[in-house]
Amino acid sequence: MAKIDRRDFLKVMGLGAAATAVPILSGKALSGTKMPEGFYDLPMKGNVRLLHITDVHGQLQPVYFREPNVNLGVGEALGRPPHIVGERFLKDMDVKAATPESYAYTYLDFDAAALKYGRTGGFAHVKTLLDNLREQAGGRENTLTIDGGDLWQGSGTALWTRGVDMVEASNILGLDVMVGHWEFTYREAEVLSNVALFKGDFIGQNVRVKESSLFGDEYLAMVEKYDGRGLFDEDSGHAFQPYVIKEINGARIAIVGQAFPRTANANPPEFFPDWSFGLREDDMIELVNIIRETEKPDAVVLLSHNGMDVDIKMAQQVPGLNAVFGGHTHDGVPKPVKVKNVEGHECWVTNAGSNGKYVGVMDFDIQDGELKGMDYRQLPVITEWLPADKEMAAYITQMRQTKYDEKIIESRAPDRFYNKARVGKTFDEILSEKLAIADRLLYRRGNFMGTWDQILCNALRHHYDADISLSAGVRWGTTTLKGDWITMEDVMTQCAMTYGETYVSEMTGAEIVNMLEAVADNLFDPDPYLQSGGDMVRVGGLDYTIDPSKLLGHRLTNIRLDNGHVVEAGTTYTVAGWATVNRIPDGPLMWDVVREYILAKKGPDNVLVLPKINYPELINVKSNPGIADYAGTWT
Repeated sequence: MAKIDRRDFLKVMGLGAAATAVPILSGKALSGTKMPEGFYDLPMKGNVRLLHITDVHGQLQPVYFREPNVNLGVGEALGRPPHIVGERFLKDMDVKAATPESYAYTYLDFDAAALKYGRTGGFAHVKTLLDNLREQAGGRENTLTIDGGDLWQGSGTALWTRGVDMVEASNILGLDVMVGHWEFTYREAEVLSNVALFKGDFIGQNVRVKESSLFGDEYLAMVEKYDGRGLFDEDSGHAFQPYVIKEINGARIAIVGQAFPRTANANPPEFFPDWSFGLREDDMIELVNIIRETEKPDAVVLLSHNGMDVDIKMAQQVPGLNAVFGGHTHDGVPKPVKVKNVEGHECWVTNAGSNGKYVGVMDFDIQDGELKGMDYRQLPVITEWLPADKEMAAYITQMRQTKYDEKIIESRAPDRFYNKARVGKTFDEILSEKLAIADRLLYRRGNFMGTWDQILCNALRHHYDADISLSAGVRWGTTTLKGDWITMEDVMTQCAMTYGETYVSEMTGAEIVNMLEAVADNLFDPDPYLQSGGDMVRVGGLDYTIDPSKLLGHRLTNIRLDNGHVVEAGTTYTVAGWATVNRIPDGPLMWDVVREYILAKKGPDNVLVLPKINYPELINVKSNPGIADYAGTWT
């Protein structure tokens, strides 16, 4: 049995994702909740409007998505958005309780609110909202629509089409500019093909071609095949445009792109052997200065996949930015965080959540080449209140009728490229399969264990008969209501990725503790530039106590197996996991392991009962406004 590689473990664990386009709501949903008058009326305050979505994660269909009740802030982020939850969030964001906004932005009374207001998002409904906002701005020519990345991954159809379904949908949506992260987890040629298909601009100042690739023939031949895409500037090494200038209603707006800086740490380098990433703050400072001096823009904005805490620090460090439109950390924050940069000027930092659940709207008032004012609003996408755009709905319906065939690539391993049992079925037939009924609300988002995470961990232990299981704390994955059927589509939203192979290995107790400590440090290091932006690794079969306020090596104590036995440093344990970064495991794909577990463990009444949730015990967090109503023990 192979020993797991420590660096491999840290990379993956530090990550940080219906038959028609008309939503099929829960059978229990109370349809027809009346939309408040003027809910989506937003006349433009100025003369330039930027519309922002981010982290859709392949979700073309409307979804349920519960926001976290644990989003701890440390250091300067303590008590600062996005690290506030529940009632404190409502107070700080001026959101009233028991409203559509409180349903959209918090976990509070989520079960009942979901039945009242229904699903959120859905590209056919997002398209309708965007078109309305464009019209209210005086026409599309007065607006720009931008996406913060993680668009092409996170669903079965995105995986099976290698992101093409999302590129086609984003073209219908009218997306003008985007950046990437999970986009880079397809093969480089697939990325460049998708960039060529995309009708907007794919940008990123921090994505560079490696010097060794510039001197080789293979990469340059691939670039030539895609009409120069993948090598924007041979002298600077930029793989893509670092920024674009857009003329909007007579104003010049510069949009600088920032891909996820730690892509090469968090995702398999085999997918992008010719590209390097990084924060590149010094390059950003120099670039913004050059743009200001040579392009003479009326405003400069950063379209970023840094994560909100990193964006806040970068906005402080980089002079010349007026606003940041962020992604990666999935934070739905309706009010911008206004920071002062090193020169004393103000920059507004925003983040528009995930899963197509919100649209951020920023209006600029630009007069005679001077930015006179800014206004920001964020609108929840309540599916039932927005008629489906007919073109987008027709596209989604048609795309889902595509038949799964032998050309599908699900895995890195050629022997698992496609699943013979799925061949000949339409995407919709595969994804609509009913597996079991949820015995409780199934969710994933939060710093620590979620109920969907428990299913993933249980599935791994069940398949491999392992002592412990590990699943990365990613923030993508939709929510299933108590009493609803768990479908194969739900399973795919939790684990559809290009490296979903599973494994079983051996680790000593000391290795387990050291790795958990290192992952916790990725999450709770006070310096945001040293964080990965995900959540704590999910662990099945294991309980522990954690003090997030401590330093590396001192956060975790009382580590025990489910049977109560203390994890001993010198004892070897079998550990199952998935989504390894540096090697291709021999095991089956995660979604098939989860399906197998659900079908095997559901009862005669079709209900899947989770006997235990491995919530860690949290200490020294009671006064932290980033936690409330925690289901585990906390002090």
